[in-house]
Amino acid sequence: MTMRTRFAPSPTGVLHLGNARTALFNWLLARHHQGVFVLRIEDTDRERSTPENIQVIVDAMKWLGLDFDEGPFFQSERMPQYHAAAERLIAEGQAYRCRCTSAELEAKRQQAIAEKRKSLYDRTCRDKNHGPEAPHIVRLKMPNEGSTVLDDLIKGRVEVNNAEMDDWIILRSDGSPVYNFCVVIDDTDMRITHVVRGEDHLTNTHKQLHLYRALGFEPPRFGHLPLILGKNRSKMSKRDGATNLLDYREMGFLPQAMRNFLARLGWSHGDQELFTDEELIASFNLESVSASNAVFDMDKLNWTNGSKIRETDVRELAELALPFLRERGYAVQQDERLVRIVALLRERSTTLADLADRARMFFAPPDAYDEKALKKWWKAEARPVLEQFLQWLKAQDPLHEEDIMPLLDKLAQDNALQIGQVAQPLRIALTGSSASPPIEATVALIGKEEVIARVEKALTTLPNV
Repeated sequence: MTMRTRFAPSPTGVLHLGNARTALFNWLLARHHQGVFVLRIEDTDRERSTPENIQVIVDAMKWLGLDFDEGPFFQSERMPQYHAAAERLIAEGQAYRCRCTSAELEAKRQQAIAEKRKSLYDRTCRDKNHGPEAPHIVRLKMPNEGSTVLDDLIKGRVEVNNAEMDDWIILRSDGSPVYNFCVVIDDTDMRITHVVRGEDHLTNTHKQLHLYRALGFEPPRFGHLPLILGKNRSKMSKRDGATNLLDYREMGFLPQAMRNFLARLGWSHGDQELFTDEELIASFNLESVSASNAVFDMDKLNWTNGSKIRETDVRELAELALPFLRERGYAVQQDERLVRIVALLRERSTTLADLADRARMFFAPPDAYDEKALKKWWKAEARPVLEQFLQWLKAQDPLHEEDIMPLLDKLAQDNALQIGQVAQPLRIALTGSSASPPIEATVALIGKEEVIARVEKALTTLPNV
């Protein structure tokens, strides 16, 4: 039998990290078993289920690289199937129409609270065989005795006493179906064999198992994923990191890094931390998913992303960095100069945004000079050495990068200086800091005319020592 998994989000406007991990695990499971991955949009909330919110989900999955084999299917287009299933359950005595009013149900709830017992429907209408004439809801008949056992693929055996579950509503008074009802019909019609979802759905599963049996359907295998917590092991907050997946795209994270990071939130394969997609697909299994809550670690995500940046082809990385550079107002295009800049900066960059910030020195002059760097390197000998460098540079047409270091070595020797006493004042003049990529590459990539302008400005602006 072909394995079929699904991801079934509600279009609330964002795709949260927890849902993104759920989608990833279902995608990996399907790909590992050469199965089918289905996308279903649970869009029965008419206020929030806008085309824009649905597009956010599709865009987020596309960015994350999770291609689906079937769908997207929409619950809003499947109302006839839900009503037909409800009518069948009523006809077969597995469900019934309940005419208890909202006021009556609230009174019963308040009485249960006063008596300090669980508020369960008392099944007033269960055996009355009400017809459809008067206003009503439809409830599923649940067993009165025994227990329901779920052999969860992640949590293990989970048993619930049937007395703890009441006859739950499958159709509201306006005829609209409830979530727990729709998903069973959908998963059956779409031949879903494995349902992997968050553990917040665990309380729903035992109810749904009874609906499968009432309809005569074979239930899928279930696996419930633990929560993703912040570093202090409480609910994730903005201090821990953004919860909206697409925020990470805007921050300059790579989709392959997010796939790697999310996969490691609750799943492991020995001590391996970094995976290619092929390795993830080959290694993934639910047996290695932890039943304990996962902890979101922003430092780990940054490390993972930095590693993936260094693994990415430099030309591809340059193209990915373009929007972040242009966002900062730099006049830049995809050319050999940009490729060289990216190659120089990617070793220490954690995100595309970080890389773009580090690239500032190549596109804009310094707006200030680092005080510590000036104190250490801007000595009396800096000015005459830079003036000599300028005199040499103005005579170079064209400027060749391979000529720069020999010239700096010669300036050091001629002035009885160490190479740092020449290179570091030049770095400060060009970048405002004593830290940069190799000085010869920095000079060449900034360009002759701009280097002349920056050095002349430094000689004019910075004080004599």
